[in-house]
Amino acid sequence: MNSETLKLPRSPDVIIVGAGIAGISAAWFLHRAGLSVVVCEKGVVAGEQSSRNWGWIRQQGRDQAELPIVMESMRLWQEISDQLGSSIGYQREGSLYLCENDTELARHERFMSFAPAYGLATSYLNRDQLEKLITDCPQRWQSGLYTPDDGRAEPSLAVPAMAATLRKAGVSIIENCAVLQVLTENGKVSGVLTEYGEIKSSQVLCAGGAWTTFLLKRCGIRLPQLTVKASVARTAALPLIFNGNASGSSVSFRRRLDGGYTVASSDYLEIFPSASHLAFLPDFLPLIRTSLGKLRIRRPELKIDSNFTRHRTLNPVPGAKTVARIKQRLGDRVPALAGVELVEAWAGMIDALPDVVPVLDRADPIDGLWISSGFSGHGFGIGPAAGKIMANLIQNNDVEYDLSRFRLSRFSDGSKLELGPAI
Repeated sequence: MNSETLKLPRSPDVIIVGAGIAGISAAWFLHRAGLSVVVCEKGVVAGEQSSRNWGWIRQQGRDQAELPIVMESMRLWQEISDQLGSSIGYQREGSLYLCENDTELARHERFMSFAPAYGLATSYLNRDQLEKLITDCPQRWQSGLYTPDDGRAEPSLAVPAMAATLRKAGVSIIENCAVLQVLTENGKVSGVLTEYGEIKSSQVLCAGGAWTTFLLKRCGIRLPQLTVKASVARTAALPLIFNGNASGSSVSFRRRLDGGYTVASSDYLEIFPSASHLAFLPDFLPLIRTSLGKLRIRRPELKIDSNFTRHRTLNPVPGAKTVARIKQRLGDRVPALAGVELVEAWAGMIDALPDVVPVLDRADPIDGLWISSGFSGHGFGIGPAAGKIMANLIQNNDVEYDLSRFRLSRFSDGSKLELGPAI
């Protein structure tokens, strides 16, 4: 593709940078409101973390400020699923956190201190109740936390199906078209400069995942993000063990639409700070201290910086040791999955913020610039509601949620950050 073969749209109401769950969901609701939208994606739709995550759509274990938003997202996922021309595997079969002892169970007290007030049907389970949910429940699991109406869907299908529906409705989604710069005039957004030329607009939403911090930096705006590598695998079709999402102290598994399981180590993540990220390390020290047993700092295997065309799609390779760890943990924690073949493994780069909740806000002081980023591995489930929120903010409509937790200025106004649930 070159500038002669690509005809850029002219003056849409809104330009969205990034075609993952955050950007496509915002486009979904902006289009429904009657606005013209252009989505620019440097790679392909949902090419990065939006198609590589676990596929959980959960209310359980959320930050208190996120909970009412993700509860709305559950409804929106059903609504969107019903409007798509193909199945995305959306089902509400529950989330289960498995605990080996009272110490692990006590970690959920904070969530249970507020969840019932929101009408959430989350409950503690004893050993007998676990045995009714999980086939051949191992003895190591003594208790659990269970939300029966949590959901799941297939990340590889969901966002591409939403994008296809938007395209049929006339929304312009341009792949392999990197936005190089947000253009401004007199402190206001005037459009974007893409690798193929300019597109004019007075409203731009940055929803570029791991890349958002570098695009904002070119506007003089600081967003302290790190990229965290998470590796995942899947099995072939297997007999039913549990039909929803389950996670224990070191392993997680989720029933898939194809009858297999998406599996991962729940206690192992890798951080790849590039030279561009080093300035953010002080911001992340509290999170790193509380997650020392889970996080590993590695030398960067992919260079993530302001060169948006070097790696159009981040495609990190899961290490052989990491895949072996997943398989070993399955055999140890879930005997019914012991020795099963892992038919595919992959990895993705999570866009993480220091307090593990996103920014959903205007990018002051630039009028017309907006941010939806930093979902810290929790974005797939909350994506539709976050997109609806951004669509309303851009239109200057009322938003029914308290968004102070998600303001950009929390990283610069001297506030003490409250850590949300772990990545």
